[in-house]
Amino acid sequence: MTTERPERPLGEPPSEQEKLAEGTLISHLVELRTRLLKAVGATLLLFVCLVPFAQNIFTLVATPLMDKLPEGGQMIATQVASPFLTPFKTTLFVALFFAMPVILYQIWQFVAPGLYRKERRFAVPLLVSSILLFYGGVAFAYYVVFPLMFGFFAAVAPEGVTMMTDINAYLDFILTLFFAFGMAFEVPIATVMLVWSGLVKTAALRKARAYVFLGAFVAGMFLTPPDAISQTLLAVPIYLLYEAGLILCRVMKVEGPETEETDDDENSIAG
Repeated sequence: MTTERPERPLGEPPSEQEKLAEGTLISHLVELRTRLLKAVGATLLLFVCLVPFAQNIFTLVATPLMDKLPEGGQMIATQVASPFLTPFKTTLFVALFFAMPVILYQIWQFVAPGLYRKERRFAVPLLVSSILLFYGGVAFAYYVVFPLMFGFFAAVAPEGVTMMTDINAYLDFILTLFFAFGMAFEVPIATVMLVWSGLVKTAALRKARAYVFLGAFVAGMFLTPPDAISQTLLAVPIYLLYEAGLILCRVMKVEGPETEETDDDENSIAG
């Protein structure tokens, strides 16, 4: 049986409770707008500072492929505006990459007032760890995966085929891999959050190791090019980071509400 709130008669002024709810909503929207403006402003400021180095930035990003091209190989631009727009597009994503701590900090400042003290104690290390792990995933892709993957592609090119990659297609390709590896390295944080929220128990996650191992290779198959090297280089870190998440749960003694209740019931039965 549901109860409906009676409608306020026409012309009657709003109650104090309605005024308070409306004021709270407006204040939240203003706070959200302020945080979004600060995040966008930080990204644009970094972008403006990096624009003079746009060509150098693209050269740095393209280095893993350029180093593996055969002698005489080069990158090409198949669209008229690509030589001009692609370096600026690259610079924008680099600015967003470096502004990520500011963006996540603004999100944290917006969410933090609604958290309990215990939740804040866990949230701060998780926030910092998520930033570092994302950067670690991107660095792993750039320094480990790209040289091996592009070397493999250059080695298997058919005889008589010159490997020349379009700069815009190359940028879209590596951005996808950067995002895939950055998110893959968030697995320990996701594991801790699952246990902390009470959605799953640590013991259940330990029993699911075989499924996670298989799922890691399935994810590698969908998120990376169709070669065994890049798939393995994504799948193995995912599984190892999953194990790291289980270790973090044990070290930090993270237990969700459901887990705590179950443990109490088991202790009472055992007693």
